[in-house]
Amino acid sequence: MGMDVVDYEIKGAEMQFVEVELDPGEAAVGEAGSMFWMDAGISMDTVFGDGSNQTGGFFGKLLGAGKRLITGESLFTTVYSNAATTKQRVAFAAPYPGKILPMDLRQFGGLLICQRDAFLCAARGVSLGIALQQKLSTGFFGGEGFIMQKLEGDGLAFVHAGGTVLRRDLQPGQTIFVDTGCVVAYTGGINFEIQYVGKIKTALFGGEGLFFAKMSGPGTVWLQSLPFSRLASRVFAAAPQMGGRSEESSLGGLGSAGSILGDILGGDRR
Repeated sequence: MGMDVVDYEIKGAEMQFVEVELDPGEAAVGEAGSMFWMDAGISMDTVFGDGSNQTGGFFGKLLGAGKRLITGESLFTTVYSNAATTKQRVAFAAPYPGKILPMDLRQFGGLLICQRDAFLCAARGVSLGIALQQKLSTGFFGGEGFIMQKLEGDGLAFVHAGGTVLRRDLQPGQTIFVDTGCVVAYTGGINFEIQYVGKIKTALFGGEGLFFAKMSGPGTVWLQSLPFSRLASRVFAAAPQMGGRSEESSLGGLGSAGSILGDILGGDRR
């Protein structure tokens, strides 16, 4: 199946969405739950796998779905097709604050590797697979960087990054060290390894974890300043830990005194 060539427009600042314009007969593939709105002429079809191998028989579809399951995504994706005789639009929204990045796979040799939750939508024909890191140390300690998504084809794909996005073009032999969760995507020429921080004191008390990603050129790397895992951990740490009572959080500025007063008002102390 050939790649569909689609036009698009990214709107918004912190909470972005992308509007994809489809000519009659064109289609886009969206991640489950990413659709924002669509014109009446758009038809939806939930498919098994990623929608790129619908003519390859049952086992081909099963393989594609299995790859998505390993990366933590749904077994199914939704194909949005223009069944009308005029141009129609469908929009996909980002799941949390950040930026939507348009990736023309033709510019990157037909291959892009990205974090498991980064994929948002793509033109029909882009294949979604898995990219397992080859080194055993990466498998044991890589965390978020171990199992990643592989986007293949010559079409347009959209990935989402949290916070502010930094693009780094690395020359041959040039190396940067990155928190594993901050890696959004990278091209096929990048060498990705997991490296131990080196010092026990830094590992235990530095707050950055035991390992980071070592990325060497040549190639392009996209980094995010606020990965969702970091955002979620901060929210969880700030949430009330005693059965979800709201009194303590409302008196949070009072510290321990606010906690005691909240218990009294809540009937826990007499």
